[in-house]
Amino acid sequence: MHELSLILVAIYYIIVVMIVVHVVMDNRQPAKTMAWALVIWFVPVVGIVFYLFFGRNTRKERLVSQRSLDQLSKRSMLEFVEQQNLRLPDEHKPVIDLFINQSFTLPFKDSKVRLYTSGYDFFPALLHEIARARNHIHIDIYIFEDDALGMLISDALIAKARQGVEVRIIYDDVGCWNVSHQFFERMREEGIEAVPFLPVRFPSFTSKVNYRNHRKLIVIDGQTGFIGGMNFAMRYVNGKRRETRSGKKDTYRQWRDTMVQVSGGGVYSLQRAFLIDWYFVDRTLLSDRKYYPNSGGFKVESRERALTSKLLQTVTSSPASPNSEIMQGYVRIILAAKKYVYIETPYFLPTEPVLFALKTAAGAGIDVRILVPRDSDAWFTEWASRSYLRDAVEAGVKVSLYTAGFLHSKLMVADDSICTCGSTNVDFRSFENNFEANAFFYGEDVAASMKQMFLDDESHSVSFSELPDRLHPRFSVRLWESFVRLLSPLM
Repeated sequence: MHELSLILVAIYYIIVVMIVVHVVMDNRQPAKTMAWALVIWFVPVVGIVFYLFFGRNTRKERLVSQRSLDQLSKRSMLEFVEQQNLRLPDEHKPVIDLFINQSFTLPFKDSKVRLYTSGYDFFPALLHEIARARNHIHIDIYIFEDDALGMLISDALIAKARQGVEVRIIYDDVGCWNVSHQFFERMREEGIEAVPFLPVRFPSFTSKVNYRNHRKLIVIDGQTGFIGGMNFAMRYVNGKRRETRSGKKDTYRQWRDTMVQVSGGGVYSLQRAFLIDWYFVDRTLLSDRKYYPNSGGFKVESRERALTSKLLQTVTSSPASPNSEIMQGYVRIILAAKKYVYIETPYFLPTEPVLFALKTAAGAGIDVRILVPRDSDAWFTEWASRSYLRDAVEAGVKVSLYTAGFLHSKLMVADDSICTCGSTNVDFRSFENNFEANAFFYGEDVAASMKQMFLDDESHSVSFSELPDRLHPRFSVRLWESFVRLLSPLM
């Protein structure tokens, strides 16, 4: 019996060594390689299982045929899109060219924009546009809950499908794990095409769970689109209850998030992003002219003035790409800033290039500010982010913690002339593992409004430097923070 135990232990450690060698040979970032090696070596059995589910690199050809996506992009865009007198601003041409060269992301001029900062404003606007749909509705969403709000939206979509409107939905299989199968089947029975993104099923479970479609894109009739950070769930309207460390129930007063409504030429880039995803999940090539109609006027019926974006690019990034396009854009904008850079993100676990760019900008005298929630919805992520935030503060970055609820907004604005909003968090998962989408806006109008939005949120925050337990934690806390930071590349 003792000999059998020794043999089993020897076999186990041989397997561990083989897996660690596999991790090293994968040529990832050194931080991620070390993190996986530590988990596999020091967490017996569980570490191996965790790696098989979340760590295996199934990127590039195994996930997406880039050649097919390129064909779809060029076929659907170049046949229909012609922009007269398109001029790129000299100050932002390097960023624009970066996105064009990396992923064939074209800029579009003269888009109309409206910003939403709460579900109370966004969802009525969305339902209004759904009701106006005459040809097609395209939805690319991470979470589509089967709660009261989800049922309301699904009923509206079913009503349009019965009128002959094409309705297509991509929902993330992991994001919707808790949603009943019948919820989507009910829509399918009414003629809606609802397709899960990378469905996770045994025996092909493993690392599919690690690469999720986190995008939030909506396109209606090719003339109106939405992009941002909101999913379809009641918590974006009435907040969310969670159990605090003391065991008491705490109701968030507000789930603060940002969505952007777009009309005009910029909708073409939103449509392109959706159709590429649709080809990926359904293997159906949709490139008809009706999906790229002539852009009309701004359709939102509102007393508020629509903002004007001189140029707009919808940039997507994914683990299938050799480059993290959105992360590269962030780094380029931060390093090019001359006055200020303001960032909102619910999770702050920056990759080395992003953290280096933030420190460099702050060291050069640029007003760099980061706004994160004081209380996260993921306690492990919150602890992992604290040391990063402290590093940023020590480098001269002004860090503030939002206290008026949970901040789920993802945006960046710089120098009153460039800004971005979308689904991308400032963390390893968004930059490296998730399928993400952000709109980048060039021009003073949208940037000024997004800057004011940031300042309004900042007014409901407390400075990181004013919290002694965060700025100067005791030794045991600092040790714990350092430990969870080692695992941050895996989160």
